[in-house]
Amino acid sequence: MRMLGVIQARMGSTRLPGKVLHPLAGRTVLSRVVRAAQESGAVDELVVATTTEITDDPVVAECDALGIAVHRGPVDDVLSRFLGALDKHPADAVMRFTADCPWLDPEIISLVAQVFRSVPGLDYITTSITRTLPRGLDVEVIRADTLRSLDGRANEYHRTHVTSYVYTHPEEFRLFGMTLLPDRSHLRLTLDTPEDWEVMHAIAANFGDTTMAISKLTEWLDEHPEIASINAEVEQKPLHVG
Repeated sequence: MRMLGVIQARMGSTRLPGKVLHPLAGRTVLSRVVRAAQESGAVDELVVATTTEITDDPVVAECDALGIAVHRGPVDDVLSRFLGALDKHPADAVMRFTADCPWLDPEIISLVAQVFRSVPGLDYITTSITRTLPRGLDVEVIRADTLRSLDGRANEYHRTHVTSYVYTHPEEFRLFGMTLLPDRSHLRLTLDTPEDWEVMHAIAANFGDTTMAISKLTEWLDEHPEIASINAEVEQKPLHVG
């Protein structure tokens, strides 16, 4: 089974513009996502899906520097970006990443890919149906044919969130939800606000330019509750956002 990793990335962000290229211990956030995906060994190829807007030219330049393929498409129709990337880089399944998650755990990425490959006939697998991982460490895989089928079904916000049509219509698909214990869902390790950035910067200042297992990172955060509390009250944007 050929697995394509697609990272959605763009400079536009209402709460923290340019976040995907913010530096953390000498490496951009996007570069950290790329490295985690590569270290996992789960993907056969990696593509960054960005927009055709001139403001996203720096994303393309960063991908060129990293040696990563790029596909450019509409700003809000992220599903079309993924489908375009899949057309240019054919695969049997797509692992979806977002470029604002610098602390992805390669071991979790690898585990999700292994489970997806081992269960015949799955349309979709995710760690977030019942959330136990910190926000920013979830992983999902969708079968390529299932992703293509969404083009005729998904509209409005489902085209922005790419896979949301699948997990909000479970009667139409064969889904698998992975629950990884212990429950660490109270932690927020995604980058969307200045408070998130403060937490990211503190983690990078301590650990430097490296990937790490979730257990190591969360143990450190448990020992430093003053860090974890910085963005504890940040509200995640609701699904129904265009």
